[in-house]
Amino acid sequence: MKSIEVEGRTPQEAIKIALKKLGVSRSQVKIEVLSEENKGLFGMKGAKQARVKVTLK
Repeated sequence: MKSIEVEGRTPQEAIKIALKKLGVSRSQVKIEVLSEENKGLFGMKGAKQARVKVTLK
């Protein structure tokens, strides 16, 4: 099975990026959220993006 890990500002954005890269629809993949976004201290320091793993079914 082919899978990719992608980051985005939110899990939804990361999923959209992964679907576009794979050229498939959401119904054709399994989605696993590896980490949620974190805005960090006052929205600046320590901010992290969301990360998802998308695997073809």
